[in-house]
Amino acid sequence: MRYADAHALQERLLQARLRGEVPDTVLLLEHDPPVLTLGRASKAVQNVLLTPEELAARGFDVHETGRGGDVTYHGPGQLVGSPIVDLAPDREDVRRYVRDLEEAMIRTVAEYGIVAERIDGQSGAWVHSPRPGAGTVKIGAVGVRLSRWVTMHGFALNVTTDLSHFATIVPCGITDKGVTSIERETQQTPTVREVGDRAAAHLAALFDADLVWHEGAPEVPC
Repeated sequence: MRYADAHALQERLLQARLRGEVPDTVLLLEHDPPVLTLGRASKAVQNVLLTPEELAARGFDVHETGRGGDVTYHGPGQLVGSPIVDLAPDREDVRRYVRDLEEAMIRTVAEYGIVAERIDGQSGAWVHSPRPGAGTVKIGAVGVRLSRWVTMHGFALNVTTDLSHFATIVPCGITDKGVTSIERETQQTPTVREVGDRAAAHLAALFDADLVWHEGAPEVPC
């Protein structure tokens, strides 16, 4: 799904969830064409490394969002999970919510033999890669927005992502660490759908919720 369409769908779901018209919903998406998304803390001049004309020539969209964080990338081969979840009344803790999203990614990549963890002061899921010279690299990002304790945006997990696309930005404004994917660390090429199935199961376990699957975009009351 194109990112702009997904963002508009999230906005409609958010309002419907606030009105109590839809249940907690998690969108599991893959964005195409590739897109750079700018968070509230975005420093586009420093952290987007190509001009708008150069990005357009390469087929990139650029989209401003209301989530936290700086600039990030979404594109084919990447699982984007966007929970529209009401944290009230017993989960009203933003840090806990972010940790849960990180934990879902950590548990998901563990199924492919990857040991990921958190880093103090940085959100997301990180890998101390055994590849020569790789160091500590980011395999999954988190950026969220809350409205009256209903969540929007979420996480992005690199599966078979074209990592060269990250060269168009300084991901999340971090200059001293790179990015990686399940494919790069393991030489495995699972589908985004497969990884999404596993991530959803881990999210459900973390939220003590039951999964009800729906194919395609959910219907949202007007």
